[in-house]
Amino acid sequence: MWRVAFIITKSTLQRNFSKTASVILPFKLHSITYALPPVNVARPELRYMSSQAKRPCTENMTVKKIGTHNGTFHCDEVLACFILRQLPEYKDAEIIRTRDPALLSECDVVVDVGGEFDPKRHRYDHHQRTFSESFHSLCPEKPWVTKLSSAGLVYLHFGRQLLAQLTQLKEDDRQLEVLYDKLYENFVEEVDAVDNGISQYDGEARYSVSTTLSARVGHLNPRWNSKSQDTEEGFRKAMKMVGEEFLDRLDFYQSSWLPARGVVEEALKERHQVDPSGEVLLFSQGGCPWKEHLFTLEKELQVESPIKFILYSDQNGQWRVQCVPAGLNTFQNRLSLLEEWRGIRDEALSELSGIKGCIFVHASGFIGGNKTQEGALEMARRTLQAAAQSSTNGSS
Repeated sequence: MWRVAFIITKSTLQRNFSKTASVILPFKLHSITYALPPVNVARPELRYMSSQAKRPCTENMTVKKIGTHNGTFHCDEVLACFILRQLPEYKDAEIIRTRDPALLSECDVVVDVGGEFDPKRHRYDHHQRTFSESFHSLCPEKPWVTKLSSAGLVYLHFGRQLLAQLTQLKEDDRQLEVLYDKLYENFVEEVDAVDNGISQYDGEARYSVSTTLSARVGHLNPRWNSKSQDTEEGFRKAMKMVGEEFLDRLDFYQSSWLPARGVVEEALKERHQVDPSGEVLLFSQGGCPWKEHLFTLEKELQVESPIKFILYSDQNGQWRVQCVPAGLNTFQNRLSLLEEWRGIRDEALSELSGIKGCIFVHASGFIGGNKTQEGALEMARRTLQAAAQSSTNGSS
């Protein structure tokens, strides 16, 4: 007599025993006894996605199945499986790791294997020769043209539902859509690009980056010369790691990054009260990550005169005037503080500028300090006035 702890019924056993597949169950099953002819097969080891046992399965319950390929695993299907397992309809789903078409055909959703992309049937593979879809091709209002992997496909189709589940926001909430875009651009798209072999840039890299999420998932596979080539434990660890990082990133964007957007939007709406030019923003405190939000909101709100300076208080209660860069990835400014002030400090700077309370101007001109809000604002105004005068002289 053999004791089999991963088969539910006699009929299921007879149907599946000869097929090759790895099954990751979210719950523990009651073991049963069934007579089998003696064969030389090692007893399988159960591996759970959670250390906590869930309710046992009975013959009257229908367990959802998520199919993906077995063998070496990658970040895209790991993330795809994690996303699906967060949704109510798949939270108790088995993850079937196999390439057997017959077993895959029994799955409710299949990712990264099977040679099909058919969202109506929940088939999300990207390896077929004819596949070239991107976020933009499937959702023309979105800008991203990176070829999708199984992670991007699942996120595109289930991402809003996922975020609504995790954040308690409604799927049609504008804030949820902002988070949806941000998590694709700053988390999922990288996974898509790496899995599809798309370089970030043309030419040879100056140095190697070996600690990306995809790389760390890859390191959880068995080494080529390991005695055991079992990938199940590594897949489980990978799902845990990827899931924790996704949830951590979502928490940051929802609790820190998104509120910062509100701060910047409010400052933009009140900018003419700070200075008639409308080119100076005032934040009540520092530390707010404003650059990305500013560039996005300037376009959304159709700001005619680009913002040149940001005012905010530091931890010592003093004030900073910071120049707005020309773009997110450049050290060039839209307008730098006056050249003659740069590298000068304290009383010498106050005497030179004629502005009380000056503390410093950085040697590159991208930031300055003053003891008061009024003084910092005056530093910005003088620079704007000098730029306007220089423009007038140049055009005359």
